[in-house]
Amino acid sequence: MVISSLGSELRQATLRLARRIRQQRADDELSPGQSAVLAVLDRTGGSSPADLAAHEQVSPPSMNRTLNALQLAGYVSRTPSGDDRRMVVVTLTEAGREVVQATRVRRDVWLEQRLERLTPAERELLERATPVIRKLTAE
Repeated sequence: MVISSLGSELRQATLRLARRIRQQRADDELSPGQSAVLAVLDRTGGSSPADLAAHEQVSPPSMNRTLNALQLAGYVSRTPSGDDRRMVVVTLTEAGREVVQATRVRRDVWLEQRLERLTPAERELLERATPVIRKLTAE
C-alpha cells in the first residue's frame, strides 16, 4: 500500500491540532486521561468503572487510580448500583460538570482565536472541509 502525501500531511496536522486542543483544560492539574473520563461521564450521565476502562482502553486498576484522583478532586462520585449493590456507578458531581463545561469553553475560545488569524478564504475552506473530515471519522 502506498501512503499518499495528503494522507500523511493530514494525519500529522490533525494529530497536532487535537493535541493542542486537548491541552486546553479548565483545571491544569487534570491529566488528558482524567479529562477524557469526565467528558465520557458528561455524555453518558454515569458509568461503571469497568465500562469506563473499556471505553478508554486502560486496565481496570489504572481506571481505578484515575477515578480515585477525580473523586479526591471532587469531580466524580461513586454510588452503589440500584440493580446490583456490588456494582458501582460513577457520575459527575456539580464541580465535575462545571469543569467539563469550562474546558469546552476554553477549547472553543482557543480554536476561535486561531481561526481569527486566518484569512476569510482560509476560514471558508475549513468550513467546507469540516463535513468531509466528519465523513472520514464517521466509520
